[in-house]
Amino acid sequence: MGYIVSTTNMKGGVGKTTLTVNLATCLAKYHGKRVLVVDLDPQISATLSLMPPAEFAKLRKEQRTLKSLIQKAITNDPQFNLGVEDIIQPYAGTLTGIDILPGDIDLYNDFLVAETMYKKAMRNPGNNFQSVWDSFEDDLLQGILKSVVPQYDFIILDCAPSYNIITRSSLVNSDFYLIPAKPEPLSYIGIQLLERQVKRLIETHQADRKEQTQLIGIVFTMSRNILAGRYYQKVMQRVRQEFNAAQIFKTTVPMDVNVSKAVDSFKPVVLTEPGCAGAKAFRNVTQELLQKISVLRGGPAAKNAFNLSKLD
Repeated sequence: MGYIVSTTNMKGGVGKTTLTVNLATCLAKYHGKRVLVVDLDPQISATLSLMPPAEFAKLRKEQRTLKSLIQKAITNDPQFNLGVEDIIQPYAGTLTGIDILPGDIDLYNDFLVAETMYKKAMRNPGNNFQSVWDSFEDDLLQGILKSVVPQYDFIILDCAPSYNIITRSSLVNSDFYLIPAKPEPLSYIGIQLLERQVKRLIETHQADRKEQTQLIGIVFTMSRNILAGRYYQKVMQRVRQEFNAAQIFKTTVPMDVNVSKAVDSFKPVVLTEPGCAGAKAFRNVTQELLQKISVLRGGPAAKNAFNLSKLD
């Protein structure tokens, strides 16, 4: 059974999707892991990082995106007979071991969700609207992914930079969440807001669970050398006041033009320019991630399973 990891921050523009796709690529390329990337952000950046736009347009026309699975979960429409296995696509390049569950620019309709939950509450007088809604959050992503979870070592959920129902369902159904952040005050505020919301989610949905969703760590991205001075240290000091050293990745992902070029070519930089500074940082982040999971969940046995001695 693999691990489900959400990458999320309430603040956008922090390199969340770039971290997601390169982390997934490193797990597949350098560690032989079977990885599924689930694109939950309507910007569909993760999808377009792993497949050409023309291929996505074709899938969307055929209704073979995550939107159809969410629609089915909301309405329970028996006419839609495609399952998640039918919608998952292999990476369009030559690398094996990485798949994508394509997102959509229009994942779901807020009014339809509210209307459906209200009708369910009315049909079951013993349940109030809040309990019906909470149950739906519990079941949404779990129901979509349940049949494919055993097929992967890692399922990485690329969440939208907002606290919507899909983000909440992702966090509730994840083993871990990973926070990408820029070393700047607004990004720090995004971390604070997310932590408060996750605490409430755990209290509401996971109070009785033996293993609750855990923070795997904070990865600082888009760092510049100029930030290594007083300004950078000031932001880092704020973060360290709230998080222990084990929750902050030692590796920071630098500003690297090769990362931007790779995004423009709809490919991860780990594949397009594996020797550049950005690609090396993503490899080191991956190593740290595996080590942190080993400590949090597995101990020495997990270290052996992840072949950490082979990492470089």
